[in-house]
Amino acid sequence: MSGDLSFEPLTPVSFLDRAAAAHGDRVAVVDGARRWTYAELHERCRRLAGALAPLAQGRPVAVLAPNTHVLLEANFGVPWAASPLVAINTRLAAGEVAYILEHSEAAVLVHDPLFDDLVAAALDGLPSPPVVIRAGPEYERLLAEASPRAETPGDERALLSINYTSGTTGRPKGVMYHHRGAYLQALAMAGHTGLSPSAVHLWTLPMFHCNGWCFPWAVTAAAATHVCLPKVEPGEVWRLLREEGVTHLNGAPTVLSMLAYAPEAEPLERTVHVATGGAPPTPAILRRMGELGFEVTHLYGLTETFGPAMICDWRPEWNGLPADEQARLKARQGVGNMIACRVRVIGDDGEDVPADGASVGQIALRGNNVMLGYFKDDEATKQAAPDGWFRTGDLGVLHPDGYVELRDRSKDVIISGGENIASVEVEQAIADHPAVLEVAVIAVPDEHWGEVPAAYVTLHEGASATETELVEHVRARLAHFKAPKSVVFGELPKTSTGKIQKYVLRERAWAGQERRIR
Repeated sequence: MSGDLSFEPLTPVSFLDRAAAAHGDRVAVVDGARRWTYAELHERCRRLAGALAPLAQGRPVAVLAPNTHVLLEANFGVPWAASPLVAINTRLAAGEVAYILEHSEAAVLVHDPLFDDLVAAALDGLPSPPVVIRAGPEYERLLAEASPRAETPGDERALLSINYTSGTTGRPKGVMYHHRGAYLQALAMAGHTGLSPSAVHLWTLPMFHCNGWCFPWAVTAAAATHVCLPKVEPGEVWRLLREEGVTHLNGAPTVLSMLAYAPEAEPLERTVHVATGGAPPTPAILRRMGELGFEVTHLYGLTETFGPAMICDWRPEWNGLPADEQARLKARQGVGNMIACRVRVIGDDGEDVPADGASVGQIALRGNNVMLGYFKDDEATKQAAPDGWFRTGDLGVLHPDGYVELRDRSKDVIISGGENIASVEVEQAIADHPAVLEVAVIAVPDEHWGEVPAAYVTLHEGASATETELVEHVRARLAHFKAPKSVVFGELPKTSTGKIQKYVLRERAWAGQERRIR
């Protein structure tokens, strides 16, 4: 800690100190029938830190859990133990979990009993398996016996967490977050979404995704109430909306669709603020959500930017516009959030494109809410930000009013229901089948998920394979949501040099439809 009374290293875990001191007697967490005040949450997180510190010795602590109090507590307890947090996607396959545990060098794994079998399979064969802590009685006993501690970083740009993203390669990359970025991003999220001590935040967004867009810290900074939700089931969401007085929630457009058209959907007596990202919400969904009492804000970001780096900042003068025009404006990606640098749209010449709403360039970001880099991958870090500006791989235009709108993706990433799927990773899995000669995987339109992976396959001469066989082949190797939803057999379109023309396949699949982009 600095001796300068005008300086304190920024860390998002400090928000819990403040919440406990100022709002200690108020409800902080609702998890099923269990409730904890901010004073109790503060004590539990400090005890978690005390239990983890001697086990981890500063090495990463991985957590595999749904949106329960365990993962929420880890967002504070793990950093207080002076260890980076690795929140693992609960939809991954055993091999993917094993890779993350090994690559991150995790010393401890805390997991929910739901994933007993997955953890057993992931740990099988690991040369240096982590210490395993099972949520439930074992976890509670550990907290009860631990001595409270809370170690704050001397350097605010120290490693806070590692979030794994598939990107465009077969192996996930570990995106490194720092304390300063998460602190500022949390404040931006609290400010843009209007969180306050009277807010009740429902956890419909996975906490493992970009550390829940930094909302574990944002909700706590506002001393609002966290309502945990292990699984997004529309009926349960509507029950909690009514019984717990929920005022805020986040999620992909698919979550909005589930809520909007659920049998339980009826207009609410209050406004519920919804932040959505992953794809632009459709005018029909925006209209339906508005009728039910939801106010939707569109956000844009990546794992590398602590979640939402841009927000479609709504201007009051747009309120008088026709509904269709409002929907068009609301679907834009917008402007940098309040702590971000101005977003750039860069042409092939490296210069900013004109703000004419027509000139296409690549979105580039910079600021306190951009990652430290990729864990143990300096080369990928340099490629991502060759000149100090992070290249998102997304193409867009800059409108005269300064708002950005995406037009295409230069990366072959499929975004299905808000989840990133690397086409290369799926292609590699399919190509591993002995009957497959060539394969290309692209995104195709889907009414529910926005887009899903589809495989185009050429088989070896004389070989045979069915669609079901190849889908099951992928599911045995990757998370089920990454498996293609359809397989088309035949010759693949190619250039004169033999390169597969994915764009030809995409044009066929999306003919007459506008591809949704994040």
